[in-house]
Amino acid sequence: MRYEMKPLFKQRMETLLPDKEDFEKYNKIIHIGPESFIRCNTIKIPIEKLLSKLKKKWNVVQPFSNYPEIMLVNQNLEPGELGNSLEHTLGYYYIQEISSMLPPLALDPKPNELILDLCASPGSKTSQIAMYMQNQGTIIANDLNIGRIKILSTNLEKCGVTNAIITRKDAIGLCASLSKSTFPKFDKILVDAPCSGEGTLRSSPKTFLMWNPKLIKKFSRQQKTFVAFALKCLKKGGTLVYSTCTHAPEENEEVVDFALKNFPVKIEKISLPLKTRQGITSWNNKSYHNDVKHSCRIYPQDNNSEGFFVAKMTLLEEVK
Repeated sequence: MRYEMKPLFKQRMETLLPDKEDFEKYNKIIHIGPESFIRCNTIKIPIEKLLSKLKKKWNVVQPFSNYPEIMLVNQNLEPGELGNSLEHTLGYYYIQEISSMLPPLALDPKPNELILDLCASPGSKTSQIAMYMQNQGTIIANDLNIGRIKILSTNLEKCGVTNAIITRKDAIGLCASLSKSTFPKFDKILVDAPCSGEGTLRSSPKTFLMWNPKLIKKFSRQQKTFVAFALKCLKKGGTLVYSTCTHAPEENEEVVDFALKNFPVKIEKISLPLKTRQGITSWNNKSYHNDVKHSCRIYPQDNNSEGFFVAKMTLLEEVK
């Protein structure tokens, strides 16, 4: 069954993509399933060894020379084939859409850092962060829902992650508690926020039906609060990466604009392996801080990927 965009959603996307040909490319690709990307889990296996194993049964390529851990299975697969392989069962690779790998790349985790993953489940980005940390240092991996916590725990165990502490608390409550305690400030924080999911249409067509402008407003308010409380837990000079899998400016640039206008933060330029577009500086008669343009919009038609948004902030002074 082919789902179509709701009229208001279509109108919004046509505004974001004013070039007719560009919009048509977008409208075409969102009805096609995503490519089969995986990420080698170097905690458990060297990249070359995994590649050798996988090439015996699939056509596997490494599309990004600077990120050899990112692999594309470049052929048609049977349903469930990637998830049912021995290598996946052993945690040698994680099935992860390429756009989902971008926030940890922007965060640039290092061994022995203290990092907060505020909305961590199902663990794709948490395990990626742990991998880049070489399992050294500490990750606080937080989520609220007990079902999601179980999935997070299972995935981290499967990937051999040993430097993560899982917490179950609402994001605002956790940050409020940590900021008032003697717990040290974090070097880096990832806020991969719950969102309206407009970028996931290729893998989750039900989003066509579930899309609702009221949810966008609700998420926008929540996301601003998450960022505000997370910044209280970040050390001076620390990094906060804010990301969503939606195109809605209210959940993206408006949240970054809120941070720029209310906190001592600087937006950093990001170099990512995909083609990105600048953040927009106005939407629905609202003007945003000019530096919001340093945020990155990832559109499906530019990369044959899912849609995403990534912004990287540096905290200039500690927030009380």
